[in-house]
Amino acid sequence: MADMTPKILRGRLLSFSTAPKGPDDTDAYSYIEDGALLLRGGKIAACGEFADVAASADEGTAIIDHRPHLILPGFIDTHIHFPQAQVIASWADQLLDWLNDYTFPAEMKFADKAHGERIAKAFYDALVAHGTTTASAYCSSHPASVDAYFEEAERRGMLMLGGKTMMDRNAPADLCDTAQSAYDDSKALLKKWNGRGRAHYVVTPRFAITSTPGQLEAAGTLLREYPDCHLQTHINENHNEIAYTLELYPEAADYLGVYEGFGLLGRKTLLGHCIHMNDRELGVMRETGSVAVFCPTSNLFLGSGLFNKAGLEQAGVRTAIATDVGGGTNYSMLRTLDEGYKVLQLQRQRLHPLACFHWITLGNAEALSLQDRIGTLEPGTDADLVVLNARATQTMALRMETAESLSEELFVLQTLGDDRAVVETYAAGKALKS
Repeated sequence: MADMTPKILRGRLLSFSTAPKGPDDTDAYSYIEDGALLLRGGKIAACGEFADVAASADEGTAIIDHRPHLILPGFIDTHIHFPQAQVIASWADQLLDWLNDYTFPAEMKFADKAHGERIAKAFYDALVAHGTTTASAYCSSHPASVDAYFEEAERRGMLMLGGKTMMDRNAPADLCDTAQSAYDDSKALLKKWNGRGRAHYVVTPRFAITSTPGQLEAAGTLLREYPDCHLQTHINENHNEIAYTLELYPEAADYLGVYEGFGLLGRKTLLGHCIHMNDRELGVMRETGSVAVFCPTSNLFLGSGLFNKAGLEQAGVRTAIATDVGGGTNYSMLRTLDEGYKVLQLQRQRLHPLACFHWITLGNAEALSLQDRIGTLEPGTDADLVVLNARATQTMALRMETAESLSEELFVLQTLGDDRAVVETYAAGKALKS
């Protein structure tokens, strides 16, 4: 539930209006040294200099002083697997082995609603601890897992996206649905949750290998019936995955052609990984506005390959960044930025820290088509916020003694920071971490 009590948060404010091209691109971001946010009814009512915001507030409004820390929009994770909370850090070879050896056995447990509820509490605790206020998650193939996921989000007042994983082949029988049952279950869950409070339902076929043509057709039908919904799936993560997909769909021009043929692409389509893309696929991604989601810790952990951010964006493809827990190795968007920076460095694509923090706030909000609600400190938007301390550890504090700019501070946070650097996490104005 939202915190309806008016309050003022005081601290150094940082937010973005577009992706900064560098530290001198001051039109792309706003930084206020002694700033304040007036929160009212779960929304940001005012943002500006502390003296101005305090003067505009009702007398007696509580002031929470977070100085000298930074206050930013809450972090947004665009690809994560809720049932894989107990799969993270599982020693494996590559993608398909990892799914069979670890993921599928873990997901079978979610037939039990009580298990889903227990994991949901721990899952959300981890998100909040690391400053993440919104995520788009794959639940298991069991409708009960979706209920457990959204019920916990509702209790905490968090804006979350998610959906039942659809898969009707190449998985254990206890995890498989059918094309019809996946359609029926997804539609019922969609009608129950989409737009309820802050919940957004996502049509979620796992990937082409685990869905028959009939099931992908069912997913496309759901999107046509509910065009405001998102769709999430995986593509071009691993060479063996790609080869197997093309065996299963020999009529498709390429991997993306499978999803294209069933009408699954569009501005609310989130395609996890997009590592091994061909030129035709890049053109279709651009034309449809589909989003390529970078999952650096997962790509490194499973040895999948290097995401070519510059190549995708030069082709006109929209990009996002995500943890991909449990193939990903950390819930932290800060740790994710650190690994993402290294992946891009290997390709001589140096990413500025201001661009990094834009990516995990407004950039990911735009990828989700939710920039009017989250990812910003604009008045009228939801009061989802993170408070960061760049001196949270001895190592960070020692390095910060020589930091001379905001950009250096941000780079310290993304290179050395984790949940210890997150002082507080607010969702709809409510302090969740403390």
